[in-house]
Amino acid sequence: MSVINVVIKSHSLGHLRPIKSKERLIFHIGYRRFANAPIFSEHSTGNKHKLFRYFQPGSTVVATMFAPITFPPASVMVFRERPDGAQDLVATGSLLSVDPKRIVTKRVVLSGHPFKINRKTAVVRYMFFNRDDVLWFKPVELRTKWGRRGHIKEPLGTHGHMKCQFDGQLKSQDTVLLNLYKRVFPKWTFDPYVARPPPLYTFRSSHDMEERTSGEENTGEQPCQKKAKTVKFHSARL
Repeated sequence: MSVINVVIKSHSLGHLRPIKSKERLIFHIGYRRFANAPIFSEHSTGNKHKLFRYFQPGSTVVATMFAPITFPPASVMVFRERPDGAQDLVATGSLLSVDPKRIVTKRVVLSGHPFKINRKTAVVRYMFFNRDDVLWFKPVELRTKWGRRGHIKEPLGTHGHMKCQFDGQLKSQDTVLLNLYKRVFPKWTFDPYVARPPPLYTFRSSHDMEERTSGEENTGEQPCQKKAKTVKFHSARL
C-alpha cells in the first residue's frame, strides 16, 4: 500500500454536479476495483499543489488516496454510486505516480482591521490575540484588499495588536490579509469490498416470456415490478 496520484478528467455523461473532496467514489485502476474517498488538487508543475474542495464538471484534477501500488500508466475509471446501487461514470484518466511526498496545500486567510493609520504605518488589530502569535508570523508578507503590500514591524501590548508598515497609506475601510498554507493528507478510506451494480438490461427469449406470462395468469399473482429494462429477442424454432 502507498499514496497514489491519478489524473482524472470529468466525463460529460455522468458528471453533472460537483463532487466534494473526501466523498466516497468507486475506482477501477488497472485490474483492481475498490472504493475510496480521495482529496483533489490541481494538475500543475512544481512541488506544491493547491487543494480543490470540489471536483467541478468539465475540469481535470489529481486525486490522491491510499491504495495498492500500481505501476503507471494504468487506465482509471471513476464511478459515483447512487442510493439505489446504480453507478454513474463521472471521470476517466490514468495513473500519474505513486508518490507519498507530493505536497497538497490548503490556503487559509487571516484578516485584520487598521486601528490607527499614519502615512505608511498602521496599527492592526483582530488578526491575532496574543503577542507570541505576532512574533511567530512576523516574517510573513501582508496584503490588503485594495492592493497594498507590507510586513509586521513589532507587536504592541499583549492582546494581539501590531504595528505594520505598508508601501502606501491605508484607507480606514481597507482590510489587512495574511495568507497561510497548510499541508493536507488523505485519510485511510480504502475499501476493497464493493458491491456490484444492478444490471441495466435483462435478456429473455420470447419462449421464456410466454411461459412466465402463462404462469402468472394461472396463479393469479401480480407480476413483480422490474427495475431493469427487459430486452426480448426471438429464438429460432425449427
